[in-house]
Amino acid sequence: MSFFSSLFGTKTTDSDKISLLDVHTYADAIMGNKVQLVDVRTPREFNQGHIKNAINIDFYDSTNFERSFGKLDKGKPVYIYCRSGARSQKAAKKLLDMGFSKIFDLKRGYMGWK
Repeated sequence: MSFFSSLFGTKTTDSDKISLLDVHTYADAIMGNKVQLVDVRTPREFNQGHIKNAINIDFYDSTNFERSFGKLDKGKPVYIYCRSGARSQKAAKKLLDMGFSKIFDLKRGYMGWK
C-alpha cells in the first residue's frame, strides 16, 4: 500500500479503475456533490435503509442491471455499495466490462456506513 493510499484510506483493487474507499473518504466524496451513487442491493434491502440520494440497481437482476447502468454516464465516476462489499466488487467488475472508467466502492458496504 502506498503512502497516498494509507493517508487517504484508498486502496486500488483489480485495476486502477476500481478504488475501494473507507467510509470517511467515501462520505467526503459523495456529500454535497452531484455524483452517480448506486446501491446494488435488492429493493428490499434498499427499502430498509440506504445512503441519501442513492439509486437502487439490483445486482441480481442482470437485465435491469445492464439497462439501468447503461443510462448512466460512463465517463463520470460512479460510487457503488452493497451490504458488506462483496456484491459491489462483483458489480464493479461488470461495470468495467460495460465501459465505466472510474468506479469507487465503499469498503465494508452499508454495514460499515451505519
